[in-house]
Amino acid sequence: MTKRSNHRSWNMLLQIFWSFCKIAPATFGGGYAMLPAVEREVVKHHKWLTEEEMARAISIAGASPGGIGVNFAVFIGFKLMGWRGIIAAVAGIMLPTFLIIVSLGVFLQATRQNVKVMAALLGIQVAIISLVAYAGVKMSRSAILDKTTLTLLIISIVMLLLGVHPAVMILLGAAAGVASIYIKEKLRLSISTERSKTASAKASMTQTKITFAPKVHEYYFGDGI
Repeated sequence: MTKRSNHRSWNMLLQIFWSFCKIAPATFGGGYAMLPAVEREVVKHHKWLTEEEMARAISIAGASPGGIGVNFAVFIGFKLMGWRGIIAAVAGIMLPTFLIIVSLGVFLQATRQNVKVMAALLGIQVAIISLVAYAGVKMSRSAILDKTTLTLLIISIVMLLLGVHPAVMILLGAAAGVASIYIKEKLRLSISTERSKTASAKASMTQTKITFAPKVHEYYFGDGI
């Protein structure tokens, strides 16, 4: 039993390593450009995270110091296999990137005067913009819940265009989120969060209505039974 458990553990570690090896080449141009590849691998293929969990993981990775790709790998690795998972995920996302950067450095040093190579790099930059935009649209499905979050999004975009530092935006965003919940609680307004949405969905699923014939008797089985 122990051998079988160890075998499964090593298989899981190899899956984590190989998955992030496949994700790593998509980090060309910045961590946010890799998010479509991450979603396909982590959410759709392996189902290690739901879309909501991925949105939270991206928020944590983006708000933490360092590159978002490595931060995200640490988060997923630790969630799946603890410290061994962290080593496997970080090694997987860093090794291909390191080899690619070294290869590109040698290649560009020899071909930096080539017009076609520079044109290819310009085309890659445009493609990266589309990848980042796609990631933003996907994240908006689980992040924009009501008029308050939509307003915060618009204000954030305007402030970034005006030159506000991203680190300041993260702190202001966190403060605005807490303040909006506090104000809504004081005014007794409805609050839309991922947590409350999930709780209400579970409540509706666990409540069952049973009808008996010919005489109708209705019984409700909720969370308290």
